[in-house]
Amino acid sequence: MGRLFGTDGVRGVANEGLTAELALGLSVAAAHVLGEAGAFDGHRPVAVVGRDPRASGEFLEAAVIAGLASAGVDVLRVGVLPTPAVAYLTGALGADFGVMLSASHNAMPDNGIKFLARGGHKLDDRIEDAIEAHYRTYSVGSDEWKRPTGAAVGRVREYTEGFDKYVAHLIGVLPNRLDGIRVVIDGAHGAAAYVAPEAFARAGAEVVHTLGAEPTGLNINDGVGSTHLDRLRTAMKEHRADLGIALDGDADRCLAADADGNEVDGDQIIAILAVAMKEAGTLRRNTAVATVMSNLGFKLAMEREGIDLVQTGVGDRYVLEAMKEHGFALGGEQSGHVILLDHATTGDGTLTGLMLGARLAATKQPLADLAAVMTRLPQLLINVKGVDKSRVKSSAELAAAVAEAEAELGSTGRVLLRPSGTEPLVRVMVEAADQVQAKAVAERLAEAVRTYLG
Repeated sequence: MGRLFGTDGVRGVANEGLTAELALGLSVAAAHVLGEAGAFDGHRPVAVVGRDPRASGEFLEAAVIAGLASAGVDVLRVGVLPTPAVAYLTGALGADFGVMLSASHNAMPDNGIKFLARGGHKLDDRIEDAIEAHYRTYSVGSDEWKRPTGAAVGRVREYTEGFDKYVAHLIGVLPNRLDGIRVVIDGAHGAAAYVAPEAFARAGAEVVHTLGAEPTGLNINDGVGSTHLDRLRTAMKEHRADLGIALDGDADRCLAADADGNEVDGDQIIAILAVAMKEAGTLRRNTAVATVMSNLGFKLAMEREGIDLVQTGVGDRYVLEAMKEHGFALGGEQSGHVILLDHATTGDGTLTGLMLGARLAATKQPLADLAAVMTRLPQLLINVKGVDKSRVKSSAELAAAVAEAEAELGSTGRVLLRPSGTEPLVRVMVEAADQVQAKAVAERLAEAVRTYLG
C-alpha cells in the first residue's frame, strides 16, 4: 500500500479511495499524534474545520468532525471557505490545528483532507507519517485507544464569523484601496465564490461581472476557474474591465486577464508584485522565489529590475520551504500559487488578486503595461512516456544532447529535463527566442530521451 499523504494532503475519489471511514480514522489519528507531540500543551484542544462546496465535502466534513470530537477535540466548524481562510483562522483564533476538505483544481468527484499545524502552517512530513502510521495501527473500530466520555468528548460549534473575519483580514493588509478599478471575478464555483466578490467590493473595486459564482456542489471547476480561462478572457472585453482574476476550487491560486483578455500568468503576477514590494520596501532581502519551471523571461526581468531570484524544485511546498528558511516575503509558481508570507501561510488567490488590483489603482497603469515588466519567452513542454526516468541524470549520451541544445540556444533560451514525480515519464521543457526554435529543439531532445532512456 502506498503512502496516503501526497504533496498536498490526502486525495482521492470521494467515497471510493477517500471514504468516510478513512476521514474519521485519520482525524482520530491526527488528534492523537498532535497530542502526543505536545501540540496541545495540556489544554483542551481546538480545531478549525472548513471545506470547499463539493457535495462529498458534506459527508466527509461530518466524518472528520465526528473523529475529532470522539478524540476529545473541540471543533469550530467554519463551513465553506478557501484553504487560505482556514489557515488564517487557525492562526487568528489560536486553534491547535486546522482541517481543510478540498481537492483544489481537481474535478468534482475527487476530494482531499489537509491538516494544518498551529498557526495555519503545513504539517511536517514526519508528523504526516506519524498520523498515517497511527491510522494503520488503530483501525476505526479499534478499542486500543482510550476514548473520552461524558464532558471529555469534543464539542462542536458553528463559527459563522469566519467569513467576515477573513475578508476583514484581506482588506486590512492592502497597501491602498481599489477605488476606480473594474473587476471580473471567476470563482470556479468553488470555496471563494462568495468571498472573493465581497472582498473586492469592500476594497472599493467595482465588480462588474462574476463567473463561477453559483456553486451547487456538483459544478466546481467545471469549465470555469484558473484551469479554464476562456470565459474570463471573453468577459473582460464584454464588460470593459480593468482586471480579471480566476481562482481554483479552494482558492489558493490565482491567474489574471488584462483588459484585452490576454492571460497574465503566475510568473507575471509575481514580477508585478516584486517590483511593487521593492518600491515599498517590503520585499525582504530583495528576493523573489520561484520554481525551475518559471519562464526564463521572469528570470531576465528580475535581473533587469535588480531583484535577486531563488529557484526551487517544482511545487509550491518547496517555494514555501525556501521562503521560511531564508526569511523571504514573496514567492510562487507559474500556475498561480503566489505566497505573500507576511500576510498568509499559504498561497492565497483572493489576496493575490487584491494585491494586483491595488497595484493598478496605485499606478493608474493598465494591467497589460504592468505585465510588460517581463516578456514571456516561447516555452514548449513534451512529456516522454515509456522510458527509464531514473537514468535522466546518469546518461552521458543524453547529457551531450542537452549540452548541444544549450549551446544552440545560448543566453536567450533554456533546457530542462525532469523526471515526473508521479508518473512514469520524463518532461522535456525548452524555452527559446521564438516558437519555431523552441519546438525544433524540444522535439530533438524528446527523441534523444526515447533513444537513450528507452
